[in-house]
Order: sequence, then structure tokens, then C-alpha cells
Amino acid sequence: MPRYLIERELPGAGKLTPEELQGIAQKSNEVLAGMGGRAKWVESYVTDDAITCVYVAESPEAVREHAAAGGFPVTEIRQISTVIDPQTGE
Repeated sequence: MPRYLIERELPGAGKLTPEELQGIAQKSNEVLAGMGGRAKWVESYVTDDAITCVYVAESPEAVREHAAAGGFPVTEIRQISTVIDPQTGE
């Protein structure tokens, strides 16, 4: 399945408490459990005003379905074509 980068604009995201982040993660896991494997959450990065997530999903529509069911914002979805890292330059 393709890998996607999802930008979620969320003012004040960097000030969310560990308990709030846990609640968000629990809700995400609950929604994903009901999607029959059509989407999988890999990891997320929390910054001041956004949460950027990496997902493996069958389509952008599956990512949007997850967001709608969980009440999560979706600002932009980009399909990841290639991943590079420092070893790529060696």
C-alpha cells in the first residue's frame, strides 16, 4: 500500500498535554481498528500548530475516511514516492 504524509493544522498542538495526546491516539486506534486494514498509522510529529502524520493506506480517501470518523482535521495529503536519508548519500 502507498505511504502518505498527512498535514493536520491544529493551532496550539504543541501545547497539548500527554493526556490529550493519548486521547487522540486512542481515538485514532479505535477508528483504524474498524477500517479492516485499509489504513495504518505509522507515526506523527507534533509541532507548535500542526500534527504531521505518516500513514500507510490504500488511498487518500481511506485517510480522509479515518479523519472524518475520528474528528481529525486534514489540511493536506501527499503520497510519499521515495524516502531518503543520510545513507542515500553514501
